Amino acid sequence: MRTRPRTRAVGRGPRRVLSGCVVLALLATVGACRVALAPPGAPTTWPAEWAGRWQWQWQLSGVLDPTVDADVFLLDPVATTAAQTAELRSRDRRLVCQVHVGTVAPTDPDASRFPTAVRGAAARRPQSRWLDVRQWDALRPVLADRFRLCRGKGFGAVALADADGYTHRSGFPLGFDDQLLFNRRLAELARSLDLSPGLVDDVPQVAALAPDFDFAVNQECVRRNLCAKLLPFVEAGKPVFHVEYTGSTADFCVTTVGYGFSSIRKDRELDAWRVSCPVP
Repeated sequence: MRTRPRTRAVGRGPRRVLSGCVVLALLATVGACRVALAPPGAPTTWPAEWAGRWQWQWQLSGVLDPTVDADVFLLDPVATTAAQTAELRSRDRRLVCQVHVGTVAPTDPDASRFPTAVRGAAARRPQSRWLDVRQWDALRPVLADRFRLCRGKGFGAVALADADGYTHRSGFPLGFDDQLLFNRRLAELARSLDLSPGLVDDVPQVAALAPDFDFAVNQECVRRNLCAKLLPFVEAGKPVFHVEYTGSTADFCVTTVGYGFSSIRKDRELDAWRVSCPVP
């Protein structure tokens, strides 16, 4: 079994936390203060001047490590407890929940609420099925409750996963416009429930959806040579949280930090281990 190094930020200078004010030694300018965390019941804000400076963590498996030196935590809202989110918020961490909006799996607590008619072909998660995103009236109540679970546990933002069924053999004749409308409806729904919406992957629609979403989460744009397609978020002053599962941070950080992304190296199981690119 591989021995893992301790979680750390590669090339990152010391950071001192003073009641929510963070002094970044790597900044050439006078120390910058951490942006105040939105209170419970309010959506997370992402000040444009902090784009590219966020350190983040994505953990969906294993025992949650609240001590990871990250500003933003992307977590599973079902597995994460309200006590854990309260602890993270006490550390001034921004919390993002990952919600599968385009698929359903038998292990989902609300799986029985999805009618058989909206379930299609096999999707990425084990035993999961793609959903017919054209059936908004059937899907909206269930997805709204998934979002409410996030809000109730203290999350201020939601990352929409599996929002790209139109690019797969979903079992439905889904087109680009079908997915675009669905994703925009989800962003609006998230905002109505006081959650900041974020787009996970769905790179072909980034240019169209960047105005509707507050941040993006991307997997392996370096390996796939797709990073330039995420620039509409950067140009709008919105965060791009990026992860690579292979390669050395010494190699890919040069590219992604230059683009203005917040980048990390993770294992695919998305446990607590991570190596972070330096903050500019």
